[in-house]
Amino acid sequence: MTDDLGDEVAVPATVSRIVSLVPSLTESVAATLPAALVGATDWCTHPAGLGVTRVRGTKNPDLPTIEALNPDVVLANFEENRAQDIEALRAAGIPVWVTMIRTVEESFTSLARMFETACRTGSPAWLEEAREAWRRPPVPAGERRTAIIPIWRRPWMVVGSDTFAGDLLARLGVDNLYAAHPERYPKIPLPELREASPDLVVLPDEPYAFGPDDGPESFPGIPAVCVSGRLLTWYGPSLREAATLDLRV
Repeated sequence: MTDDLGDEVAVPATVSRIVSLVPSLTESVAATLPAALVGATDWCTHPAGLGVTRVRGTKNPDLPTIEALNPDVVLANFEENRAQDIEALRAAGIPVWVTMIRTVEESFTSLARMFETACRTGSPAWLEEAREAWRRPPVPAGERRTAIIPIWRRPWMVVGSDTFAGDLLARLGVDNLYAAHPERYPKIPLPELREASPDLVVLPDEPYAFGPDDGPESFPGIPAVCVSGRLLTWYGPSLREAATLDLRV
């Protein structure tokens, strides 16, 4: 069995103990196999009141605590988790399944494989509901808008090429002006962002907590919409709601 990166993962035939190092995967497992989820990061905020052992963050997981939980599999992501942490867990004999999700369509395929192969269960009903929610014709050229999507300030960073958020917005008729940038999350000076003259500025509330009073003022004269970072960047049960993301100003 190979994960999304093509690495062989020796997942046992029965999986009853799962540790997730990715907030969106944590929510996915909690909605599908709640009894099997035994560990998650401090950043795993959904569902609310999740009663599992916390293993610090996505970039600094508590490896001894994870080992002590004796998981059948650890779920990770190529972007959110460090390769050295994944390799350290594997060296300790723990199977680690790594997802690689850069588009909405990849999320359906990757999550189905993860549940069927890494979690030893069927593809959940909510995943098919999400797939159905995203079955739609492309937005016509005359109705499309351009946008910049900041994810940080001081320094300013935006969504660049080959990202899940960029693909999700494109499916909703909003084209990322930095989709062709060589970097996935480039640092762009604020004056340059303003000069790009987008139709819209999309401001998610994570990883930087942009909001009505923190972000729009930096783009005078450009319409700005504040959105849930969970709906824009998470892949899991939130995909159903993300299909109806309101980008009106």
